[in-house]
Amino acid sequence: MLSAICPVQLKPGLICEEHTSPAYQWSSKYGVVLDAGSSHTAMYIYKWPADKQNGTGIVTQHSECHVKGGGVSSYAGERGGAGRSLEPCLDQALKDIPKSRHHLTPLYLGATAGMRLLNISKPIESEKILKEVGSKLHTYPFDFRGATILSGQEEGAYGWVTVNYLLENFIKYGFAGHWLSPGRDTVGALDFGGASTQITFETADVVEDKSNVMELRLYGRDYHLYTQSFLCYGRDQVLRRLLAHLVKNQGAGPHVSHPCYPAGFNVSMKLDKVFDSPCTADQMPTPYSPQDPLTVIGTGHYQHCLGNMSKIFSFDRCSFSKCSFDGVFQPNVTGSFMAFSAFFYTHVFLQRTTGITVTSPTLLEGATHTVCNMGYQEMLEKAPDQKGRLQDYCAASVFIQVLMLQGYGFDELSFPRISFQRKAGDTSIGWALGYMLSLSSLLPGESMGLRKALRPEAWAGLIFLFVFLILIVSGYLLLKTCQKKDSDSII
Repeated sequence: MLSAICPVQLKPGLICEEHTSPAYQWSSKYGVVLDAGSSHTAMYIYKWPADKQNGTGIVTQHSECHVKGGGVSSYAGERGGAGRSLEPCLDQALKDIPKSRHHLTPLYLGATAGMRLLNISKPIESEKILKEVGSKLHTYPFDFRGATILSGQEEGAYGWVTVNYLLENFIKYGFAGHWLSPGRDTVGALDFGGASTQITFETADVVEDKSNVMELRLYGRDYHLYTQSFLCYGRDQVLRRLLAHLVKNQGAGPHVSHPCYPAGFNVSMKLDKVFDSPCTADQMPTPYSPQDPLTVIGTGHYQHCLGNMSKIFSFDRCSFSKCSFDGVFQPNVTGSFMAFSAFFYTHVFLQRTTGITVTSPTLLEGATHTVCNMGYQEMLEKAPDQKGRLQDYCAASVFIQVLMLQGYGFDELSFPRISFQRKAGDTSIGWALGYMLSLSSLLPGESMGLRKALRPEAWAGLIFLFVFLILIVSGYLLLKTCQKKDSDSII
């Protein structure tokens, strides 16, 4: 299948009706996914032609809404809070979807790493929140299909499905009006959320740890995927783990120097803000008083930041032939990749503040070094709209550097094949679209009368042959013309 009511990028000869057309609305089906992430919840509404059978419709994002406040896991202990937080976006869905389609519209809620962490530390609270949001979603006139916590592997695999669906790597609509199997290689997916990070890609290598294997059958083709999710390696948890490491090393005194915070930036907090997470429990000092004050003083030093950030990874232990980090097996990265979520936002920030477009490991290190040595005021002048997050970009950039280069093993040849994107066309990139496609049977396992598309090299060969024949015919006609002129002159 494809990615849009008109595909992600319009093909010649295809016409899209306006979204506001009543006839168009009547001819469309809708689906809603609530992405309940660790830091916030986002709602995505998707749309596809109602007159198409499963496996032949083209799905596009119709609209999106971002819930104010934290993720649903942040409402642990606050009765009713998680459900109430969703109301503004659900009310928006009532307006965005035609009333006649409400009861036919599937509604899903998928919770990710924030709820996975809560399920570890407070399983009863986690269960209460799922029941609460489920009860809230049942009060709306949609076809509610359930609220669940996704595993890390599921989150990674659904993100991979989204990326390749939007890039038309599974199926595409040909000029002759037929569905074609494009015969292209798939693209790996790199996701960087608030509490976890995922890597998923197709590989021909043997995956030594079977927990990293995901087998998918789409449109009659089998896909052998490697997928790994690293809990506690999302942006917010990495920042917390780094600060916990600094507190432990420098002592739980009232002041801590932070080499990843810019010089000129200081912040005060309570210790529980650092250690109130399963991700930092092993760093907790003894004795520990949650309400003890802590002042963090930025020193802005790239090398010291890099040294401390590297300590939250473990590159020493591996019981397989090769590992990324923390003893996790990973085959060599192959092919192209798309990096989204916080990868994209950090990439944009580096380009904006340093003028460096990061397309290689050398450029990544250079841009990161430049940002980490900036003072807070200089950062503020370059990106005033990011005032509340400026202090975190050095650490996030250094983390991405260590993760991608030392962890995943991207190098000067493979790194340039990473595309940093937030959207493909008008559709946001993440796991939500892949989740809805899979659960709503819009991704068939078997082929649906597809025709095999020619690979690019085959097209090149045909074009060369066509041009060659034109030259032969032109040469022949020119020769016959000259011969005729010569015979006429003799006469």
